[in-house]
Amino acid sequence: MQHPPLEPFTHGFLERPHGVRLYWEASGNPAGRPALYLHGGPGGGLGKGGYRRRFDPELHLIIGLDQRGCGKSTPWACDDLASLETQTTAHLIDDIEALRQHLGVDAWLVHGVSWGSTLALAYALAHPRRVSAIVNLAVTTGGRWEIDWITDGIAPVFPEAHERLREPLRTDERTIDGYARLLTDDDPRVRIDAGDRWDAWEATHISLGPLAKPGPLHEDARHRLNFATLATHYWARDCFLPGEQAVLPRAHELGGIPGVLVHGRRDISGPALTAWQLHRAWPGSRLEIVEEDGHGGPRSAELAGAAIDAFARAALGHSVS
Repeated sequence: MQHPPLEPFTHGFLERPHGVRLYWEASGNPAGRPALYLHGGPGGGLGKGGYRRRFDPELHLIIGLDQRGCGKSTPWACDDLASLETQTTAHLIDDIEALRQHLGVDAWLVHGVSWGSTLALAYALAHPRRVSAIVNLAVTTGGRWEIDWITDGIAPVFPEAHERLREPLRTDERTIDGYARLLTDDDPRVRIDAGDRWDAWEATHISLGPLAKPGPLHEDARHRLNFATLATHYWARDCFLPGEQAVLPRAHELGGIPGVLVHGRRDISGPALTAWQLHRAWPGSRLEIVEEDGHGGPRSAELAGAAIDAFARAALGHSVS
């Protein structure tokens, strides 16, 4: 059961180098345990704020951040392709740290979903003293195997959709590389077509989950284009976590940070293998496999929310009012 809907009690913009403005919002209890939500994508944005319902508003100071290039943050990647030069995971980690300092937070629980789970892990590896706990849903780590799987590996399950995805690409071109190229083409018509095709593929590979609905993943055409631009930019570059910076080989370094991983058995977009490998490598982590869910789902959200609230109760007891 999720908590009732709530609205932010404050929000603002954080000015960053290169003309970037980051939107943030805070809800729940100003005296509560700080908790940061990291959305999916890259490029998904905070949306309508449903994420807030996973946090008990009496226990948590809930912070949401529109990652650079999307949501209410500016500029959008699709509007300023030059801004992609400062779109890397390292920049996002620095943005999170800047927001933490701006808000005067010493350490916070980090809750990531899908791509947000990769970012949560990368942030924790970079700043372990600033993370009190991690709760990740629809677990990803940004590894090349995961990217190749979601773009080509699941083609045998959705062959007709994959054939449509591949239509504008060169025969010998890796799918993710081809779309990163098309979505930065000089011709806006090429970019729009690529964005629509990418969105159709995204909607297809999550279609086996309980939250799937007919039609495009993103109703708004501009959002479709922006999401595709950012997702392919990161995925074509191994999420800017190559080699020794990759998450899985460093997962043992997360020992000491309590973590809960929630993953749907039917998540064909991101097989449970990733969550399993991460759990096995992360001392003290707990893995919850949800048999009926795909890339998210009602039960997954319920378990993630329960884990988030349990961490707060353990840390705060009855001290929050």
